[in-house]
Amino acid sequence: MATVDRWLLPDGIEEVLPAEAERIESARRRMLDLFQRWGYEFVITPHMEFLESLLVHAGHDLDLRTFKVVDPLSGRQMGLRADITPQVARLDAHALRRQGPARLCYAGSVLHAKPRALSTSRSPIQLGAELYGDSSAGSDLEVISLMLEMLELSEVPDVHMDLGHVGIYRGLVRAAGLDGEAEQALFDALQRKAMDEVTMLTSGLESGLAGMLRALARLCGGREILEVAETTLASAPADVREALATLRQLSAQLAVRHPQLPLYFDLGELRGYHYHTGVVFAAFVPGSGQSIAQGGRYDDIGADFGRARPATGFSADLKTLVVLGNAQWSVAPCGIWAPVLDDPALWQQVSALRRAGERVVQALEGQGLDEARAAGCDRQLRLQDDSWSVVPLVH
Repeated sequence: MATVDRWLLPDGIEEVLPAEAERIESARRRMLDLFQRWGYEFVITPHMEFLESLLVHAGHDLDLRTFKVVDPLSGRQMGLRADITPQVARLDAHALRRQGPARLCYAGSVLHAKPRALSTSRSPIQLGAELYGDSSAGSDLEVISLMLEMLELSEVPDVHMDLGHVGIYRGLVRAAGLDGEAEQALFDALQRKAMDEVTMLTSGLESGLAGMLRALARLCGGREILEVAETTLASAPADVREALATLRQLSAQLAVRHPQLPLYFDLGELRGYHYHTGVVFAAFVPGSGQSIAQGGRYDDIGADFGRARPATGFSADLKTLVVLGNAQWSVAPCGIWAPVLDDPALWQQVSALRRAGERVVQALEGQGLDEARAAGCDRQLRLQDDSWSVVPLVH
């Protein structure tokens, strides 16, 4: 009979040992404290729910990443959450039903049937913040600024950010009258920057629109590219020019708030196109092919939950931030070692110290000072003059 290594875990699924778990939990608490200081309220969503709710407005990629099971009670198909954002959108639209803006944040494990990339975890801890009920560029600026402060708190070095707006492509495609299949083909070609295909797919369009759609693949670079885009798209429909103006506004405001932040614009990069409706952004660091934090505007997602609301937000994997950042999330372990004695006075002292916030480890039978040091204790309780006192641990 073949033996089974029962300690093995599936690829991309990992366990977290005490030292790293302490760092991650410390980071989680401090991140949520940061969000709270910005006015974001913490919510907890279920790990599993009906599939049609989890995949609202979801693209094919999220569908592939979602584990699916059948609920034995209802017979309906359910999914293990691969993304918390749609759940929070449902909560805002259906459960909270606030009239004005709502700021919500979350931190929880998600599970991916397929990883984002070969080297990434299938069990990340998704951390994020969402702002509902306001469609202005001020909301986009707020969530981008909060995301950047989150990265600063993590002390992630060499962050640079990509910024775009899917409304530019949407507006041009709408003006060109492209149907779904033609729009998708052009979208795919633009993502690959396959200029020959882009030229062929736009050959039958009015020359001005064709030229602007072809130019999108070349409109990429630093802040100066926005000036080039303003000239190139001067004859574009009003909604396209408004989207470009929003990017210019955000660029100027971010330059004031974060003057050292490298910004990169790519008007042909349509990350999350089938989900997002406006500004999109992502943070990168050298040596990492995947974004370490990302987000954007996804207006009207709440319509499927009975109430359309403007929305913008961001998310990140907490474990990735802890690994890539230089922040000291936890301090060296320390504590007080208590002897193994059935003494009411000792128990009262131990309880009082714990209530005061001290870490107190009480010995078990046969344990001595070697175990105390292994447990991270730097002090001990010793009986002196008929009372229990905290003294340095004897080396």
